[in-house]
Amino acid sequence: MVEQLPADFLEEIKEILTDAKEYEQFLNSFEKKRAYGLRYNPLLGDRQHFLETVPFACKPVAWAKDGYYCDKEAQPGKHFLHEAGAYYIQEPSAMAVAELLEAQPGEVICDLCAAPGGKSTQIAAAMKQEGLLVANEIVWNRAKILSSNMERMGVRNAVVCNETPDRMAQIFPAFFDKILVDAPCSGEGMFRKDPKAIDEWSKEQVSICRQRQLFILEQAAGMLRSGGILVYSTCTFNAEEDEKVIETFLKNHEEFEPVPVNAKNGIVPGGLAGTIRLWPHRLDGEGHFAAKLRKKGVFPKAGYPTVQAEKRKELLKPVLAFEQEFLQKTFEGTKVFFGEELYLVPERMRDLKGIKIVRAGLHLGTNKKNRFEPAHALAASLRKEEVKQYVTIKDPGIYLKGESFSEESVDKERSACEKNGWAVCYAADYPLGLCKYANGVYKNHYPKGLRLQF
Repeated sequence: MVEQLPADFLEEIKEILTDAKEYEQFLNSFEKKRAYGLRYNPLLGDRQHFLETVPFACKPVAWAKDGYYCDKEAQPGKHFLHEAGAYYIQEPSAMAVAELLEAQPGEVICDLCAAPGGKSTQIAAAMKQEGLLVANEIVWNRAKILSSNMERMGVRNAVVCNETPDRMAQIFPAFFDKILVDAPCSGEGMFRKDPKAIDEWSKEQVSICRQRQLFILEQAAGMLRSGGILVYSTCTFNAEEDEKVIETFLKNHEEFEPVPVNAKNGIVPGGLAGTIRLWPHRLDGEGHFAAKLRKKGVFPKAGYPTVQAEKRKELLKPVLAFEQEFLQKTFEGTKVFFGEELYLVPERMRDLKGIKIVRAGLHLGTNKKNRFEPAHALAASLRKEEVKQYVTIKDPGIYLKGESFSEESVDKERSACEKNGWAVCYAADYPLGLCKYANGVYKNHYPKGLRLQF
């Protein structure tokens, strides 16, 4: 593959890796087998259960507490545990970025360039369903994929937007505690993973990416509250999109300062304070750069119109009856109808008017002629202890194909379904989706667009 690398790119690398021996090690890394990884999902199960259940070897990723290396040949993306949200397939180096953000439950956080959702779902896992995560993606189709991944991973406290960065800055001035900008870049760090990126690379493209990155950072600066944290990252090597972007940003924004970052486990300091680099010849992963900044000073926090909860009792009556019958507890948030569709909007979210929304929080279900029909998204977010009726299916492939099933397919000792009505179908204690029990038959309600052949 080395012979395919552009000469201008190699010259850039020589300027960064001034030691000839290390430069040679970098080139040799393109001939090595690359690492594959996944990140276990603590929202839907505990770590020990995950490790006992997953049918292939998992070796911890040193810089990501929920990250594991796995063998590509095991095909983890084709396993029912993947569909059930037990894990997210993610490149190991990419896991380092969200760790820098140090997301906490109850915070208000934005992932400004979020699709397809690897870093957003990692942030959500750290937030433990508490607080507000606003995940934005400018491209509509990618925003839909982002929303789908949030749903699969059982995230309840996320709103997915489809806005430009400057519109986001207008909508959310001084709103967020923390912001992640995983910026569009020239993708040099992905050359080994995706050889097509080599053909798309040019010095002109690097320059275009740099201007776009500075523009996005400019918008993010105004969206962050005083004392807030901004993490910037790329999957490229060149300094123009990495250290020099941060250097220019800090020169233009004296209210920001670098935050010291502990570089270890093969991660090394970047060429600027508060920055790190991940090199494929120093660790088992691809190339990444990240910087961590803090907003100093005191800036007024804007006042916001808040989301108004649904108050029409006639609409809420079937919803409340369903919750009482189906759930062990209700969840925090604001119930809002969009037509007949009911969403649980996370607390502290501003009024949704005028915002291009893909996912307004957790989709609870649909009002249908004085009855309430639960949504797949709700079921996908529920642990067994949170639902009153559940059934464990012996062969998850039957459910994922969309087939109805009978008592013979059910593990009775791990089920609690004693009356006709809605139940969540589980496999290995992970939620697959909804079924409706009636006289010994479980009618499958897995969405048609998700059905698979196993």
